[in-house]
Amino acid sequence: MYETVLLPTDGSDVAASSVEHAVDAATREDAVVHLLYVVDESVANAAPGLAMGEVNQELRDEGERALAELADELEAAGVETETALREGGPDEEILGYIDEFDVDLVVMGSTGKTVTERDRVGSVTDTLVRKAQVPVLSVPGE
Repeated sequence: MYETVLLPTDGSDVAASSVEHAVDAATREDAVVHLLYVVDESVANAAPGLAMGEVNQELRDEGERALAELADELEAAGVETETALREGGPDEEILGYIDEFDVDLVVMGSTGKTVTERDRVGSVTDTLVRKAQVPVLSVPGE
């Protein structure tokens, strides 16, 4: 049923809480888990007084760290993984990734951002649940 599972992450604890569900789905179906971190360009644009390039580099570094940690965790669980780091709007980049790699299931945390951030930029999970053409498993944070 599932050959490709997408596990987007923003590096938050809530995003990490969805790992166990992705591992379960991948193990049951012998699927590959794609880990995706999107450098949210709106964050860099909203950082007053800082050079956009510096902020983008910090976000890329954070993304690479988050992807490496998750890949290590999934590989230790015996799950084949692929990693990708993209830049842009998280909603659009994740939806594009789903199409590009024929993703069968998306597993993600439901509240990686604070309430203020969610109000300002919108909930990525909410958007994916409405717009993705594949099942989206929304895992609530603890």
